[in-house]
Amino acid sequence: MRLPPRIAVALGLLAAQPVLGAEPAGKFPPTAADILAAAPATAWRPIPAENLLRMELADGRAVIIELTPVFAPQHVANIRSLVRQKWFDGNAIVRVRDNYVAQWGGARDDRAVPADVPTQIPAEYERPLKGVPFTPLPFPDSYAPRTGFSDTWPVGADANNIWLTHCYGAVAVGRSNAPDTGSGIELYAIIGHAQRHMDRNLAVVGRVVEGMDVLSALPRGPAPQGNYEKANFIPIAKTQGFSASDAAAPRFEVLRTDTPTFTQYVNARANRLDAFYAKPAAGIDVCNVQVPIQRRK
Repeated sequence: MRLPPRIAVALGLLAAQPVLGAEPAGKFPPTAADILAAAPATAWRPIPAENLLRMELADGRAVIIELTPVFAPQHVANIRSLVRQKWFDGNAIVRVRDNYVAQWGGARDDRAVPADVPTQIPAEYERPLKGVPFTPLPFPDSYAPRTGFSDTWPVGADANNIWLTHCYGAVAVGRSNAPDTGSGIELYAIIGHAQRHMDRNLAVVGRVVEGMDVLSALPRGPAPQGNYEKANFIPIAKTQGFSASDAAAPRFEVLRTDTPTFTQYVNARANRLDAFYAKPAAGIDVCNVQVPIQRRK
């Protein structure tokens, strides 16, 4: 079985890499799961412990988030400061809108925003493309001239700039109408369909690496926009950060997006050539690639 010709240019890398070709009768090319199972250790990179946050709900369930200081350095600095000063401890999840977002934090009746955390910072919605690693996808996109990955993060790009996308699991900063009002005191995660219309309109600061089952299963808020009444807020027990030397820090690794393994993985996701699929799609969007993340062994 031979792959459709368009896949021979997937990611712009296959000119230098072997492409899946003719298979013996009755055989199918490796699936995405097969490719991950055979991936060498060098195809993965560890997630720095200092970029991880653990948010524990009052019932003991937890969500672990990876922050990206490369794309949103000022917002991430604010969030780290808020976590150190326990801003989110005793706060709550206040909004869960079906097929949209789960949102937590925000203004508090019992405490002012810490004085050393600026409440107005420049919008960090995109950054210059020059000097930033970028592995493009060859498929068209409705929201960006190009899409792809930058050091494992799903991104959109044009000729000059690059930005993070609102894929499932993305974590971003809530704000008022003015673009400089997103300080990090309230955060949200995408729990449904990718909300790409929000790209470059709000600052994406990270992604959920574990615990999406917690956020996506929360009861939907009955009020407009999925808001809860205050009596029904879902309390947050604590949120903690970690250091590189912290023995208690969870350890994760993410599939690198600049390797032949990733090229093969994307091809397998875009063209499911097993006995189940009658018509392979011959394409995939940036959010449906779903870069694998796993606990480190």
